[in-house]
Amino acid sequence: MTDTNKMAQYVANWQDERNGAALYRAISELEKNPQLKRVYQRLGEAEERHSCFWEAKLRAARQPLPPFRLNWRTRTLIFLARRFGPAFVLPNIEPLEQIDSHKYDLQPEAQAGGLPGQEQSHARLLRAITGGSRAGLEGSRIAQLEGRHRAFGGNALRAAVLGANDGLLSNFSLVMGVAGAALSGKSVLITGVAGLVAGACSMALGEWLSVQSARELYERQMRVEKQELIEIPEEEAEELALIYQAKGLPEDEAKNLAQRIIKDERAALDTMAREELGINPEEMGGSPWTAAGASFCLFAVGAIIPVAPFFFLSGNLGVAVSAALSALALFGIGAGITLLTGRDALYSGLRQVIFGLLAAGITFGLGRAIGAAL
Repeated sequence: MTDTNKMAQYVANWQDERNGAALYRAISELEKNPQLKRVYQRLGEAEERHSCFWEAKLRAARQPLPPFRLNWRTRTLIFLARRFGPAFVLPNIEPLEQIDSHKYDLQPEAQAGGLPGQEQSHARLLRAITGGSRAGLEGSRIAQLEGRHRAFGGNALRAAVLGANDGLLSNFSLVMGVAGAALSGKSVLITGVAGLVAGACSMALGEWLSVQSARELYERQMRVEKQELIEIPEEEAEELALIYQAKGLPEDEAKNLAQRIIKDERAALDTMAREELGINPEEMGGSPWTAAGASFCLFAVGAIIPVAPFFFLSGNLGVAVSAALSALALFGIGAGITLLTGRDALYSGLRQVIFGLLAAGITFGLGRAIGAAL
């Protein structure tokens, strides 16, 4: 990077931090909750320190500071905060903070000053705050951050319904496509079983990769957090105190609690993982093998339904029985979804049947056309 480009980067960083400081100061002035007000003040102070860091860099390089004006985004957010309150603009600030949290990753000067880690901590803190109300975080959000009381029942039910639906609909369409080509019952059976195994394996592998990747990411985050607790325990204690203040604890109590936790390395790592990263160290996202096995079985349960009649039947009778069983299963899945959505079971069940029969009808027609052409 040339000196000209470097100076331009310094100026851009300085302006960004000045805008961030102004925004958090404005939000802190508008915030009614004293704990959250103090958190926003501290965030503004941190942004101000960062702007001073870049200002010092510019002065050391004998570069004049340009006139400063709030950019349009900051002015708009401040206007909206004054008009509708801080809670209205925070969800818009949080994703921008997530993006900005990595803006210093490739800047050696910023890395030397410890700015990347501080920016990422700010982004995580704001993400925690935006999950709650103006009076502090809601109980459900706190539980999510702490990794306890997960909505396992709802998630498990959703996974079961969707996994079975994937297997049923995909294999039903496949079986009808092959049957439409006027192939023998044995060919339909082999194709259906092959589709079941291939689809279930694909779903299991995808689920394994998803969970394993999440575990590896969590493990990396835990290593980074452990290193930060060793190298900068004071900053970690301050960040933990801010999180507790965001939850509604008075500042003194939050600081005392954070200091007590930080003194115990094992307890500190466990707490920071739950509070800052939203990770339950005891689970780390769950077992990839368990997730893969469950995904395989759920897909297979749905996929076996349209195939089962062809173990005993063939021809049009086999097609009719397969379609009837699949329609009943589709209705059951549609009705089961209403446990999550609260919609009318009859409506959801019939909707699922219509869509499923439409998909199977299309593949049956294509199979019939291809079979006739061949």
